[in-house]
Amino acid sequence: MKAKGWSIVGILLLATAFLFGLYLWIVLSWNYSDGERAGILQKLSRKGWICKTHEGELAISIVPGVTPVIWDFSVRDESQVRELEAALGKRVVLHYTEHRGVPTTCFGETSYFVDRVRVMQ
Repeated sequence: MKAKGWSIVGILLLATAFLFGLYLWIVLSWNYSDGERAGILQKLSRKGWICKTHEGELAISIVPGVTPVIWDFSVRDESQVRELEAALGKRVVLHYTEHRGVPTTCFGETSYFVDRVRVMQ
């Protein structure tokens, strides 16, 4: 009887892990929204205690004498990180996808993931 109890617990644990993995795949594969935001790229950093992620800030409304609106975003692709590092301090247009419901910050601290960068001249 003890072996049967452990096998049920094992099946439940495997089913839970499978369902969690399926949920994670769904929220990271399908986006809630996507779009573009323009502004001056003012920050890009790699942060986190265990899961290191790339996080950035875009200053959106640049009007003299007015505090800019800051938009926080995350980056998952290393090639995009290099492009963003080269664009720091410049006016850029960032294309993003929004993924709501990501259960952990190991993929990014925000729900906005930048996937394309275009530097404005």
